[in-house]
Amino acid sequence: MDDIMQLVSQFALPGGDKTAEPFGNGHINKTYRITIEGVKEQYILQWINDYVFVRPREVMENMLHITEHLQKRIREEGGDPDRETIRLIPSVTGGAWAEDEDGGVWRVMLCVPDTVSPQHPDDLHVLEECGKAFGCFSRRLMDFPASSLYETIVDFHNTPVRLQQLEDAAAADPCGRLKDVGEEMAFALAREAETRILTEAHAAGKLPLRVTHNDTKVNNVLLDRETGRAVCVIDLDTVMPGLMAYDFGDAIRVGACSAEEDERDLSRVHLELPKAEAFARGFLKELKGELSEEEVLSLEAGARLMTFENGMRFLADHLKGDKYFRIHRPGQNLDRARAQFALLADMEKQQEEMREMLMRLYR
Repeated sequence: MDDIMQLVSQFALPGGDKTAEPFGNGHINKTYRITIEGVKEQYILQWINDYVFVRPREVMENMLHITEHLQKRIREEGGDPDRETIRLIPSVTGGAWAEDEDGGVWRVMLCVPDTVSPQHPDDLHVLEECGKAFGCFSRRLMDFPASSLYETIVDFHNTPVRLQQLEDAAAADPCGRLKDVGEEMAFALAREAETRILTEAHAAGKLPLRVTHNDTKVNNVLLDRETGRAVCVIDLDTVMPGLMAYDFGDAIRVGACSAEEDERDLSRVHLELPKAEAFARGFLKELKGELSEEEVLSLEAGARLMTFENGMRFLADHLKGDKYFRIHRPGQNLDRARAQFALLADMEKQQEEMREMLMRLYR
């Protein structure tokens, strides 16, 4: 804790006795809540995991430019920039981050008070508010030059590359697990052509590059504790150039699934279309007039491909010995892969209904 307080002292925070305690349930970064005696505001101190984000300074450069742009837009709309987006607290030297003695990158952010983060919402109102939050986030960044951002994780949502990574993991088979996943490998390989849908559409000029969040789980939205209305989108580490289908698709993958991500009883895993519609209603309402019809239709493909992609990532990590995704029991990553593939299979059955719903909301 002495080391943590030494880091805290590197930021331009109000004076007063400070305390730090572990905060949140994230699996990637180390996070602490900072409380200052006599100061109403609280702050978040966070270390950026440099195994996941191998160039953490680029993560911070992206975050700095994005939040500055969002704050400007929020002021223009008459909103509260300290509440509706993340505010970075500068270091005592004026930078956006500080470093520990090992070169680790740390940041401090203002904590948004009186908010809650939904974890597994079944409430359609909550899902619609989350859709509004991510739609508003995208709308406010429509005029931001996406190509100026760093790619914080190379090929993060490049589905053909994810399939190749799975094949490489299977070829190496370092843990001898390939013999037990023949059915799952066959499922993935049978959909090789599907992996190229979005990348080829972008290459053909049909889908524009946007600023995308790339981790649109509902728990990355803060809701007002009393009104339940969306306040702020958080966790901006993966903000980089991408396709709108990525953000919509990942939100549906998590928010409109009937079961937990590691559900073992696959008969319980399916797409709940009313949940998907609730999120889509909020998302598309914020983006009215901003998206082409082709881009709107691509959202359905995004739901399938983000589900497929995550299933392949879980399966590859299982084959490699669970190096990336934290597990709490043996075989959990294989269970996660199987659940994602079951969800994808159900999405394929409801593909036309999803497309019809999107077009109805778009028009």
